[in-house]
Amino acid sequence: MASNSIVWFRNDLRLHDHRALTAAIDRSNAVACIYIVDPRFFTKTSFGFDRIGPHRLKFLRESLLDLGKSLADAGSTLIVLQGKAEDVLAEAAKAIGASHVYAHREYASEETAIEDQVQRSLADVGASLELSSANTLYELDDLPFEIEDLPELFTKFRRKVEASSLIRPPLATPQTIPSLDPNTLAKLDSVSIDQAACLQGEEVVHDERAVMPFKGGESEGLRRVNDYFWTDDCLKEYKETRNGMLGANYSSKFSPWLALGCLSPRQIHHEVCRYEEQRIKNDSTYWMIFELLWRDYFAWVTLKHGRRLFQVEGLRGQRIPWKQDSKILDRWREGTTGFPLIDANMRELAATGFMSNRGRQNVASFLTKNLGIDWRMGAQWFESMLIDYDPCSNYGNWNYVAGVGNDARQFRWFNTLKQSANYDPDGAYVRHWLPELADVPSEHVHSPWKMDRENRKQLDLVYPPPIVDLFKSAEQNQALHEAANEQFR
Repeated sequence: MASNSIVWFRNDLRLHDHRALTAAIDRSNAVACIYIVDPRFFTKTSFGFDRIGPHRLKFLRESLLDLGKSLADAGSTLIVLQGKAEDVLAEAAKAIGASHVYAHREYASEETAIEDQVQRSLADVGASLELSSANTLYELDDLPFEIEDLPELFTKFRRKVEASSLIRPPLATPQTIPSLDPNTLAKLDSVSIDQAACLQGEEVVHDERAVMPFKGGESEGLRRVNDYFWTDDCLKEYKETRNGMLGANYSSKFSPWLALGCLSPRQIHHEVCRYEEQRIKNDSTYWMIFELLWRDYFAWVTLKHGRRLFQVEGLRGQRIPWKQDSKILDRWREGTTGFPLIDANMRELAATGFMSNRGRQNVASFLTKNLGIDWRMGAQWFESMLIDYDPCSNYGNWNYVAGVGNDARQFRWFNTLKQSANYDPDGAYVRHWLPELADVPSEHVHSPWKMDRENRKQLDLVYPPPIVDLFKSAEQNQALHEAANEQFR
């Protein structure tokens, strides 16, 4: 018999393609739409950074406000509760007589541990947790292998799923959501977004140098898809432009909305297919799906390997003698390493909460392969700052770049001078974020230490010399990695 139910919104702050919400509507008399401000996610990281920094917090608040408006338009209410999820949901289920809590599955170890605790606490009050996997391109149940048999190489994974699995179409946005009656709703201790202490923070002022004015929420995410695909017609050139660093449209910029579930990857896939039918099908349209596949892969890797992804030895169990020098880390964080490409990217991150994929690879490689700093310090800084942070992609990528990932077989590092020449040949990007280099000649803008002594002396007053010798530091760290590889064998 149908009864009241709860939809537990987590990193799925949308109404379109929402499997948990759709199931609750189909099987219930009334649905309570709950978001929990769990204080465990608003603490400090082990290296002392805010887990959710100011840019992430702003984007989250905007996304919740947009979700609340969308729910209201559908006749429902966003109920914001505070506390540990396992306690809050059990109390809520008991208060409103809910027999089921519907939610989307998460894949990182902390989140799955909370799901287990929620399951147990709900059982104590006669309710159950029903999980769906709808925040990935493929459903977990549709993979052509059990999760313990997930290939350790992305290419093998991609070939198997592309050959054997289908991507489900996105679910429609519900137009009406049966809401709790006012008396029942009053039994829940809901607060406004402005009343939740953890959601308050310093005001973030938009930096005009940012690639675009990111704003959280499903409405903005869907608008971005429409603009990038249809209005600006950028998808047809995505593969050729995706390694850029300046401007709104060198890449899709969908990742912030994907991270909070304001966009469904299956909705993006649906739009790509429609674009291929109506405009063009080429390498770029495939590459958009290829990048979404990488996102799926990191989710499944995280589910398979659990806590190992977040430990210093990484997925390989590699014991590398990392340094934890906070002064060197601060030079990296603040963008004062003396290497313009690194510094420009780190200043962009600090000012906007965003950085290009090309930039992320370079700064992560520099921190680990040139500075030899514990990769988790970099990963935790990204966790705090990136508006598109999700644990699977962030820590999966850091494992890979640091050389402790499941497919690491050799010392890979990014030569920042070569990268600068390839991706910022005229220095436009570094000058954009490092105004002190505005007058440095183009031939020296990526290596200002090579200028003549007089010019270098003047520049030293406003821009630091290199923190390390680029090539010697790479050689030294390579020796450490190779020694660790020998022990690993």
